[in-house]
Amino acid sequence: MSQQYAYRSLKSLGLVGGSPDHESVKGFEAPAASSRTYCYSPDGRLFAYVLPDCVRIHYAESAELLRELHLPNIVEISFSPRGTYISTWERIMKLEDDAQHRNLRIFSVSSGEELTSFTQKAQGGWELQYTISESHAIRLVGQEVQVFQPAEWSKGVVDKLKVENLTTIALSPGLNPFLAVFVAEKNGQPANIRIYSLLSLASPPTCQKSTFRAEYAQFKWNTIGTQVLALIRTDVDATNKSYYGETRLYLLSSSGNFSCQVASPKEGPIHDFAWSPNSKEFGVVCGFTPMKAVLFDSQVRIVHDFGTAPQNFISFNPQGRLIALAGFGNMSGKLIVYDRRTLEKVAIIDAPNTTLCEWSPDGRFILTATLSPRLRVDNGIKIWHCSGSLMHVQLVDELYQASWRPIPVDAVGPFPQALPAAPAPNASVALFNVTAKPTPSKPVGAYRPPGARGSDAPSVYNRGDSEPNSGTTTPARPYNRSPAPGTNGNHPNGYGGGGRGRGRYVPGAAPTSSGPARDSEKKVRTKRTKGGKKQDAAPSGAATSVAGDEESPAQVDVSEVQVVTALVEDVDAALLTPSADSALDPASKKIRNLKKKLKAIGDLKERREKGERLEDTQLKKIDAESSIYKELEKLESSVSGGS
Repeated sequence: MSQQYAYRSLKSLGLVGGSPDHESVKGFEAPAASSRTYCYSPDGRLFAYVLPDCVRIHYAESAELLRELHLPNIVEISFSPRGTYISTWERIMKLEDDAQHRNLRIFSVSSGEELTSFTQKAQGGWELQYTISESHAIRLVGQEVQVFQPAEWSKGVVDKLKVENLTTIALSPGLNPFLAVFVAEKNGQPANIRIYSLLSLASPPTCQKSTFRAEYAQFKWNTIGTQVLALIRTDVDATNKSYYGETRLYLLSSSGNFSCQVASPKEGPIHDFAWSPNSKEFGVVCGFTPMKAVLFDSQVRIVHDFGTAPQNFISFNPQGRLIALAGFGNMSGKLIVYDRRTLEKVAIIDAPNTTLCEWSPDGRFILTATLSPRLRVDNGIKIWHCSGSLMHVQLVDELYQASWRPIPVDAVGPFPQALPAAPAPNASVALFNVTAKPTPSKPVGAYRPPGARGSDAPSVYNRGDSEPNSGTTTPARPYNRSPAPGTNGNHPNGYGGGGRGRGRYVPGAAPTSSGPARDSEKKVRTKRTKGGKKQDAAPSGAATSVAGDEESPAQVDVSEVQVVTALVEDVDAALLTPSADSALDPASKKIRNLKKKLKAIGDLKERREKGERLEDTQLKKIDAESSIYKELEKLESSVSGGS
C-alpha cells in the first residue's frame, strides 16, 4: 500500500500521493459540488466522502469508484475496522406520518444494502464501536450499552448493560475485548471508572476506581487492550488554581490486578497524554506554563523527564521509535522530535499556526496543517521529514480537513536502526520559500505601549533577580504604583514628606530634569500679576510631550517660549483689567439688578399673552412686579437726592 493523504476544502477535495513526488492520485476526479466530510476505512482500503445528494465510496489505492449511495442530507460517515460496513448519520427530522426518524443507518459496502437503522439524536458519540474482528458492535443509548452481532443485524440487541448515570464508554482493541465505562457522580455518590468483559457484561466489573470531583472522562486504551488511561475532568477547579477546571489521570488494568492515579509531576492541568505503540509506556504533558513532559512505564514509574517547555501535545510514531512534543494553539508551534532509544533530540521544527499534527504510517514523516475555521489565514498542508526537513507544501484556501491514509503496521516495513536520511524536497518547497513572506524571529518580551516604544524601560520595572544588588542603591518599594520613584526623601508617588514631589511621570516621554534647566523653565512659566501675587501659566510644551512628540520640553527654543509667554501675559492682563462694574456703589448695583428683573418679567408677560403656559414660579415673578417697581423708585430717589 502506497503512502497517501487526503484533504477537503470549501471548493476542492483531493487525494495526494506520498514522497517524493506528492502528486495528485491519478484517476480521482474531484466532485463539482462541495463535500461535507470524508473518511478512510481503518485498514486504508477505502475512501468515502459525502456530497449533498449522495455518498461515494472509492478504492483508495486506484481511486476507482466502488459504490454510490443515493442518500441526501448525510452529515457524518464512518467505516467498521475492516471496511465491511459503513455508517451514516443525518440530522433528525419530523416525518409526515409521525413515524420515528431512523437517522443512523448501516450499509454493506460490498452490496450497498441497508442492514439496520437506529434513532440517534445527538451528533456527539453517534457512531458505533466495533471489536477489531467485527464480531461485536456496541452503542450507548441513554444509560444503556447495547450489543449487536454485525453478522446478524436482524437479531437486534443480543446483550446489554444498564448503569445509572452512565455517560462515556470505550471499547478496547485486541482479540479479547473489554469495555471501559464512566459513571458520573450523583447525589453525593462518587464517580466510577469500571471495566467489564464484553463477552460477560452480566458479571461484576473486572476493575473499578471511585473518585469524587469528576464530571467527564476520556479513555485511551493501549494497543493490545490490556490497560486504559482515563482522564477525569471537571468544569470548575475547587482549588481555584485553574480557570479551565480540574484534571486527573488514572491507569486501570483490564484484568483487575492494577489501578492507580497517575501522580502529576508538576502542579497544573493535564494537557495531553498518549500510549506508546508497544503498550508498555505512555507520555504525559502536564502543569502550568512551562509544562512538563514525562514518560511513564505501565506501573506508573517515571522512565524519563523531558523537562519543562511551552508544550501541550505529545505523539508517538506508529513504530514507537520517535516521540513528538509540541506547543500548538496559543503557543509558538515549535515541534521537537526525540529518539526513544537515546532520548535525545533529533529535530526541531518550527510550525506556527498548526491545528493538526499527524505521523505518517511509516513513521518517517509528519503532516502539519492549518485548518479553517480554527484559523482562516495561511491554510494549507506541510509534510516534514522526521529529521526536520520540509518535504512538501500545499497551500489551500479554507482548508477544513486533512489526514494520512491509514496503513496497518504489519504492512509497513520496520523502522530502520539508524535515523533515515531525508529525501530531496519537493519543488513546492522552493516555490514556497520564494513566495512566502519573511517572518524574522524576534525575541519575545514584555508588552510596551506605543508611546513607550523605542526608549529604555524605567529601572523600576527591572526584576530583582535580573542583576546582582550592589548594596549602594535602595530597591524600589513594592507598594509604589508609579513607574517614577520619589526623590529627595518624598513619598514615591510624589505627595508625601511635606516637600515638593516630582511631576506626573508619563511612560515613554522624555524625563524632565530637576537641575538649572528645570529652574529656568520655571522662571519662564512664572509671571507676576498687578496684585503682586505669583501665578503659573500653562506650560507651553506640556501637550506636545504628552502627545509623544520627539522633541522634549528641554529642547524647545527659548525665544519661542518667550513669545508664547508674552501672549499669555497679554491675555491674562486683559482678563484681569478692572471693569466699570468695580466703580459702582452698592445702591447703583442694586438698581441695575432690579432693572434686569423687570426686563425678565416683561419677557414672561409677553410669553403669557401669546398663550404659552408658564410655571408657578414664573407667575410669582410676574406678581412681584409692582413691589419691584416701588423698590426701584425708592432707590432711584435716594440716589438722586444724595447726589
